[in-house]
Amino acid sequence: MPSLTEGKENSPEKPSAGIPDLRNRLPKLQPRRRQPPPSNPLPVPETPNLPSPPDASTLSFQKPTRRILSPQDHELFLTSPTYKLLLAFVFGLTDSVVDTPVSAVRDGDLSPSVRVILEILDKVEDVVKRSPPEDQGDSRFGNRGFRDFIDLAAKENPEWHKQLGVAPDEAILEVSTYFLQSFGNRTRIDYGSGHELNFMLWLLCLYQLQIIKILDFRPLVLKVFTRYLKLMRLIQSTYYLEPAGSHGVWGLDDYQFLPFLFGSSQLLHHPFIRPLSIHQSIILEEYGNDYLYLGQVNFVNSVKNVEGLRWHSPMLDDISSAKSWEKVEGGMRRMFVAEVLKKLPVMQHFLFGSLVAAVEGMSQEEQLGVPSEEEDAEGGEVIVMKDGMKHVHQMNSWGDCCGIKVPSSVAAAQEMKKRMGGGGDGLRRIPFD
Repeated sequence: MPSLTEGKENSPEKPSAGIPDLRNRLPKLQPRRRQPPPSNPLPVPETPNLPSPPDASTLSFQKPTRRILSPQDHELFLTSPTYKLLLAFVFGLTDSVVDTPVSAVRDGDLSPSVRVILEILDKVEDVVKRSPPEDQGDSRFGNRGFRDFIDLAAKENPEWHKQLGVAPDEAILEVSTYFLQSFGNRTRIDYGSGHELNFMLWLLCLYQLQIIKILDFRPLVLKVFTRYLKLMRLIQSTYYLEPAGSHGVWGLDDYQFLPFLFGSSQLLHHPFIRPLSIHQSIILEEYGNDYLYLGQVNFVNSVKNVEGLRWHSPMLDDISSAKSWEKVEGGMRRMFVAEVLKKLPVMQHFLFGSLVAAVEGMSQEEQLGVPSEEEDAEGGEVIVMKDGMKHVHQMNSWGDCCGIKVPSSVAAAQEMKKRMGGGGDGLRRIPFD
């Protein structure tokens, strides 16, 4: 016979008459599902196969000219073999430095052609020293002494190209046009990612002439391009080159783009340096010379008047929140296509010759009566149709016809150093710094 206590334990508890039973009325609490991050609809551009260099006997060398003079010309370029050739070359250079610091390439690894290229860049630095800037007071806009530098480099560079093995003279004229344009525009005294792209085109021409090989790609990035960066920082600080089509603080960088593309590839699988590490001064100082991304961030920090990427480079600050370098590198590939190759204000300055060929149907400067790249003082012209009539449109990154001159942040830093060294007050900040 069961006891009273057993009966009480086995019988279900009944709620008190004064307390309602809400167990079946209240909704069940379930853990909140974390929303997946939004996916980028644009696929990461892959590296196309790099075509073999053309047969030199089929080439008819010519001075490169602008051929992207209308939106239609730009569309033709984006579907052309030259577009794929440029992607294959730049992304091939990017792939060649995956997980590779600058110090991994030793001087003994350099081919004779790469050694001559480095000697040429040393000679350009000597030309800078022999072309002093003009005294323009406290001006932070482009210094006219830059034109003397370009003129002297134009006079001396044919001999440099002969030492590199470029021949005949018509080939030197074609190749050297990209070379001289890679230092900035003589008329406007400005510099931007389009001029940086011209340095890649110069190297691409040397590949097309079979002077450099695919085996040279890693040294081209880690030795030649790093030397070019160092040279451009000297030129920018000497002549106060204005940013070409600057977006102000909302751009990735006033001048360069490729250090971030190549640099993110270098850091792709790094064991401890993360995208957020760019906020750590000790990481930038310790590894800035070995990794282009870190070195460029360090340089940007050094020429800004305020501390913190959040204030002077919010785009770099945003990118640092990426979870991995794979995300950053994929984003840089997308940005190279979307913000450089697919932006008409940048590509209107792109030059075509025989080694980097235009396609049939693209406009010509002579037909439209627009000035050449060297003579253009307004930053480029494109032809658009308005009310059924042709309209010559001055293009810049602000999307209008007025050229907005932007002073150089490098110039601001240099002038600040002069004032501080002279015991005077520092320069008042301007909105573009």
